[in-house]
Amino acid sequence: MGIKFESLSHFYSGVKKEDSVVAIKDINLYIEEKNEFIALCGQTGSGKSTLVQHMNALLLPTSGIIKIFDNVITSKKKKNPPLKPIRKRVGFVFQFPEYQLFEETVLKDIMFAPKIFGNKDLEAKNKSVEAAKLLGIEEILEKSPFNLSGGQMRKVAIAGILAYDPDILVLDEPTRGLDPKGAKEIMELFYKIHKDFGKTIILISHDMNIVYKYASRIIVMQNGQKAYDGDKVELFKNDNYKSLALTKPEVLNSIDRINSKLNYQIDYNHFDIDDLLSSLRKVNNHE
Repeated sequence: MGIKFESLSHFYSGVKKEDSVVAIKDINLYIEEKNEFIALCGQTGSGKSTLVQHMNALLLPTSGIIKIFDNVITSKKKKNPPLKPIRKRVGFVFQFPEYQLFEETVLKDIMFAPKIFGNKDLEAKNKSVEAAKLLGIEEILEKSPFNLSGGQMRKVAIAGILAYDPDILVLDEPTRGLDPKGAKEIMELFYKIHKDFGKTIILISHDMNIVYKYASRIIVMQNGQKAYDGDKVELFKNDNYKSLALTKPEVLNSIDRINSKLNYQIDYNHFDIDDLLSSLRKVNNHE
């Protein structure tokens, strides 16, 4: 059992009842516990952040329910199950997670969350070292996190989440503020975690190039409601993406131009420029 929204709505209250703002409305959605890589897209204000904050009960529904690993969460706070075990299983990487660093060494910062979730010092340390190795930062564990580069700080913050080993990872614009090399490095890391450990990844992003390369399922929010939920290739094969205010990935624009000018029949199952170039080489070798 993963995460299931059932007719879930959330309103932000105003001073007066009539001032309430509908953030998301009547959401029905199921996310598998394992092996999904989902991109959550939509314009600013479409309801993406509100939606994901229900996934580990940072927000409670105004109406409807959400089931998180068989835990039923409703608007009735006193009747809900303990939230700490739920939050251990659904980890959040917020925008600019490095802003949350505060300990005197990198190791202590990574250990903080595992200890909060009940690990003893030695166990928390071992898990933190493993997470640091995964991110390639094991050599800076005794340094102050505030003497690191921006990219290193972000890796430290991410290691702190990986160290307590959540089942589902929610990534809120994880590449924002990074240069192309740093962005690719971070996304390749998350994709490796997804593939090697079967973890479900939920990626919030406005970058359709990243979305198209890594996600297999796309959910699009529009005006607080789910406007699309399905395969990424199908989304861009027709003009539906335009009505959803999405941009077409660069690789697909390149495919369109090549097909038009050279009369090729390259399909949309090429997810970045390197993939496309490899396919073109094969075509040319057979001509």
